[in-house]
Amino acid sequence: MTASIALIPIDVQRGFDYPPWGRRNNPHMEDNGRRLLAAWRERGWPLLHVRHDSVQAGSTLRRDHPGNAFRDGFEPRADEAVIGKSVNSAFIGTDLDLRLRRLGVDTVVVFGVSTDMCVSTTVRMASNLGYRVIVVGDACFCFDLDDGAGGTIAAEAISAAHLATLRAEFAQVMDTAELLAHIDAS
Repeated sequence: MTASIALIPIDVQRGFDYPPWGRRNNPHMEDNGRRLLAAWRERGWPLLHVRHDSVQAGSTLRRDHPGNAFRDGFEPRADEAVIGKSVNSAFIGTDLDLRLRRLGVDTVVVFGVSTDMCVSTTVRMASNLGYRVIVVGDACFCFDLDDGAGGTIAAEAISAAHLATLRAEFAQVMDTAELLAHIDAS
């Protein structure tokens, strides 16, 4: 792997710890995400942080809410870009695609919150824009969802279904150890 690969952490923010988000899967997401950040920083590879700047009243991700802040250990360094977005895709209404192209990036590695929403939407668009995409599944999490019929769909099932869909059409799905071993072997 070379510098033509960029890491894109999606919405790794404190706001997801507030109500009404609910129960999440994957308690190891933060540890795995920090390992990815360390590997990229050690190599000096492109790293572009995405932050959800919600425009919805009452959102825990609004710029004026403490939940807009990055989670501990995910704060960008002074030389790392932050892409603010207000919709699910990090490519809509932002200069992410332009930044990646200017860096000569052809492959993006994506992780973050939530697997089924902003991660999935960004991955699909990245693929549609012609990037090779790798999703680090064990560095993502999502939440239980109301099934609309009085029940709940467990976050684990939602995550598994979304990662399978992304793998089938849009991306390569790897876990942190696998990706880091591949990087070390290159």
